[in-house]
Amino acid sequence: MRNRNEIIQKINAFLKSEGFETSDIYDQGSFDIVARRKLLILILKAFVNIDGVNKTNIEEMKQLSNIFLASPIIIGERSRNGKLEDGVIYERYDIPAINFNTFKNIILNKENPQIMASRGGYFLKIDSSLLKQYREEYSLSLKDLADIAHVSRATMYKYENNLVNVNIETAMLLEEALNTQITLDIDLLKPFNDGSNAVNYNLPDEDTEILSKLGYGVLPTMKSPFDAAAKIENEESAPLLANIEKNRTSKTLNKMAITLKDLSLITSSDTVFIVNNEKFNNSIGDIPVVKSWELEEFEHSSELLKLIKERKE
Repeated sequence: MRNRNEIIQKINAFLKSEGFETSDIYDQGSFDIVARRKLLILILKAFVNIDGVNKTNIEEMKQLSNIFLASPIIIGERSRNGKLEDGVIYERYDIPAINFNTFKNIILNKENPQIMASRGGYFLKIDSSLLKQYREEYSLSLKDLADIAHVSRATMYKYENNLVNVNIETAMLLEEALNTQITLDIDLLKPFNDGSNAVNYNLPDEDTEILSKLGYGVLPTMKSPFDAAAKIENEESAPLLANIEKNRTSKTLNKMAITLKDLSLITSSDTVFIVNNEKFNNSIGDIPVVKSWELEEFEHSSELLKLIKERKE
């Protein structure tokens, strides 16, 4: 059995071989690798046993995926119930978890899986509107089709209203009765959107509160290699990755600058250090520096972005 580091290295090597730009490996937080190919951004976390996921880490992974318009995926080898099967999706806190073979098949062959593992067995998503359309075309009532599929009328109603997924045997009976495919592929590479607000506007930190006053939605991070990610809602501007000085040493800040540059290249984000100390000039490493008092004088995010651009150049 491989250890987690071996899985991460295998994923990273595969992505590079398929033309992805990959970040450095950050294996102590909410993600291990961020990868990009054209418009597709992946945020990946690897486990030997996917039951080892930490809810706090995964919640941050989901929020970052919302901000970066990325696809979050957990890649593992087994769960408490045994090895992860090829072509099957296992979820952990609403993030898809798959084995490496399934991930590889999605990237190489664009073959999206259909089967989802859940309590009670294996299930499929169906096109509920197509199910209803074909039932009516065959002049079948809900009860008629329910009897054919060996389920209750109430269950058939739930199928048609997309309230529950269908087990494999029932899906096969429905497709045979209606003479059409109603099962759906599940696209794991589409940008993540769970319908929730990805940012938190009620922050105690003075510097990130200033960002929110400039129009940013700000996500303070606990398990990522930067202090905050920010984005202007309903605008197409790039995300902003920020590190706060927090009395850190110059040596520490220079190391953090390398990380910020790495992730900004993959996610096409703007980057900034927010500092109070006058000893720092216009940049740390290649990352622009903005003083806290400068932020207080701005009235709109465009002023901040202009200053970041000037100091970057």
